Amino acid sequence: MIDLYDWKTPLAPLFEDERYQQIRTFLKSEYSSRVIYPDMHDIFNCFRYTPYDKVKVVLLGQDPYHNEGQAHGLCFSVPDGIQKPPSLVNMFKELKEDLGCTEPNSGDLSKWAHEGVLLMNTALTVRAHQANSHANCGWSWFTDSVIELLSREKEHLVFLLWGGNARKKVPLIDRGKHLILECAHPSPLSAYNGFFGCRHFSKTNAYLEQHGIPPIDWQL
Repeated sequence: MIDLYDWKTPLAPLFEDERYQQIRTFLKSEYSSRVIYPDMHDIFNCFRYTPYDKVKVVLLGQDPYHNEGQAHGLCFSVPDGIQKPPSLVNMFKELKEDLGCTEPNSGDLSKWAHEGVLLMNTALTVRAHQANSHANCGWSWFTDSVIELLSREKEHLVFLLWGGNARKKVPLIDRGKHLILECAHPSPLSAYNGFFGCRHFSKTNAYLEQHGIPPIDWQL
């Protein structure tokens, strides 16, 4: 079993499923024959950085960044010292407008993860320079199952669904128990179509506080 701390028990049925074994077989071949991101030891970092019992917010990305040095297992995040991708720059712009947060020098979102924001991509791996190249290897089943698990077992989570890919996950979430916030993706191609001005960061904290849950400190 992969060392995922308190995720070990809730995720055990997935890791024991034949469909996950097929993903493993596929990844063994991919990592041995191609350049794949993130590093194989970082694939499940979103779970390592945000313990199961600490999840407050689920921020869904599509798949990992596919250029060298960018992906480290947390959606939208890049390691310290790596140039911030355009979508992340736009996220920080909205954060400044919404909550007055100053734009950080680093694009590392680990602090959000430790605050309780599960930074999960719908596909957890990707071939170098080939966006969505692992979209059909089985990851959708795996991450859909995680979303359903969280929706079923927890209450008063906030699901941030930015862009068409993420918004397709709405049917997996119980609106009676959780807050779903949808808008356009923060990429330069779509940010002006509804991402800018969405105020999802303040809306998230207002919902959490309404239910007696400490808000997220979004300032990095």
